[in-house]
Amino acid sequence: MKIPVGKDEFEKIRRSHSYYVDKTELIYELVEETDNEVTLFTRPRRFGKTLVMSMMESFFSVQKGDSSDLFAGLNIMRHEAFCAEWMNQYPVLFFTFKGVEALSFDEAYKTLMVKLADLCITHQKLLESPKTVQTDRETFKRLMGKTAELAEVKDSLKTIMRMMTAVYGKPVILLIDEYDVPLAKASELNTEKNQYYAKMLDVIRGMFDAALKGNEFLKFAVVTGCLRIAKESIFTGPNNFMSYSVLDEDFASYFGFTQDEVDVMLAAADRQEKADDIRKWYDGYVFGHTSVYCPWDVTSYVSALLRNRNAKLKNYWKNTSHNGILLTLVERTEFDVSDKFETLLNDGSIKQTISDELTYDTLHETEDNLWSVLLMTGYLTKADPDVDGDTVELKIPNTEIANIFEETVVQRFNNVLALDRSRQSALMKALWEGDEEKASQMMTDILFQTISYHDYHENYYHAFLTGIISGLGYAVKSNQENGLGRTDIDVREKRKKRGMILEAKKSDKEEDMEKDALDGKQQILDQEYMKGFAGFDSVVCYGISFFQKSALVRKLNL
Repeated sequence: MKIPVGKDEFEKIRRSHSYYVDKTELIYELVEETDNEVTLFTRPRRFGKTLVMSMMESFFSVQKGDSSDLFAGLNIMRHEAFCAEWMNQYPVLFFTFKGVEALSFDEAYKTLMVKLADLCITHQKLLESPKTVQTDRETFKRLMGKTAELAEVKDSLKTIMRMMTAVYGKPVILLIDEYDVPLAKASELNTEKNQYYAKMLDVIRGMFDAALKGNEFLKFAVVTGCLRIAKESIFTGPNNFMSYSVLDEDFASYFGFTQDEVDVMLAAADRQEKADDIRKWYDGYVFGHTSVYCPWDVTSYVSALLRNRNAKLKNYWKNTSHNGILLTLVERTEFDVSDKFETLLNDGSIKQTISDELTYDTLHETEDNLWSVLLMTGYLTKADPDVDGDTVELKIPNTEIANIFEETVVQRFNNVLALDRSRQSALMKALWEGDEEKASQMMTDILFQTISYHDYHENYYHAFLTGIISGLGYAVKSNQENGLGRTDIDVREKRKKRGMILEAKKSDKEEDMEKDALDGKQQILDQEYMKGFAGFDSVVCYGISFFQKSALVRKLNL
């Protein structure tokens, strides 16, 4: 059994006899059950969009010859009359915007020119046909040579489609993958001065306008991306346009793996005992009313299991997408979303007004927009698959995404501390001087600026203390062997020959805080932690109790 990790070309997967989760029924539904001139599928990264597009190219493309062997045994072949009418019967133009991103518009535009040149090289046989007109051939050559003018670039897809129609005698099926990649990067780096976003939008809009609006050479088009961009008028041209997002039930099961598909894969791999682990880590996404797994994660982990039955669960998804949108939302002080993040991180859900019609240049303008983006890009999902409407209850889908949230929260916490060194320094001064009341108040104040998770587990408070102290450059160790046990927090300032021991306790109730802080002090004595500080001139010791966002510091008097 071979799992095709990282392969998004249908033909390569089928030719290599790799394991394939059958999504071919999408083709039949798209053609027979809709009448869309342009169809847009928006899904998060790594949910199989490119593989679906490659599958459609292999099925429809007359250039491929006979693809029946590739589809042998797959669901689509049950529709014999349909296959006879559509398989390998139309010219197909497949273009991807994946990789059309750079630090500036000029560099991104050069990348786009290279992509178009590669597309022309793929179809350079069009130049040999006397059925094409001379002006199109000249434009085609300039596109292939990367010397085309801007107007020709905007008209490029339509030009190639016109040539294809002339050669094959039929209109073209146009497949455009990851259409919004250039706009996402442009919005991220846009400034009023460089106008990166406006320039890139002008190019993409021009290409789409020519290819999708009143184009007599178009049979139908399928477009994929992460977000639907509506207000910029990219898709206002087509008269018969339909968009299917994560909120829609139509075509929901074709992007991602269903429970049955994962069960069959695990049975084929003889790894059924890992089903619960895979479900907790990689399931939980809801598209429409359908629950699905992230296919990238499942294939990556099952591939690892085939090599090592005890392979550890990993976060595969975090390396496929940046977490800037999470940090943006956490750090926007005018929105004050800390309480909502705490609820999500502690396995709760929040209700938000959601829109699937967004614009990259206005993503950050409202809180609702930002929550919408987190839903559309896979960081959040619907808590109840059966509930529809603009107001959606949101939750973190699984353990993998929860870990990404936690890492982002820690990063935000470190950023906050980095901006407020004076408060950190004042807290440490209070601790060195034995001022337990001032230390308690300052620690509580800082806690209120953070986002807590894991229902305030003890590990959260250990990380909190470590972050404060290490941020000031102190040598900090956690669970350091000292005396008869291990200290929670061990601080050493060798230059001044002084040390500090902090024993942290999580209180179940506010009224238990005094007792728990005293228990921390007593543990330092009972376990003889101070023996590990031989040679130091002074060691201050504290028992510290935490209840939610309150801290109580009690000094051990020696």
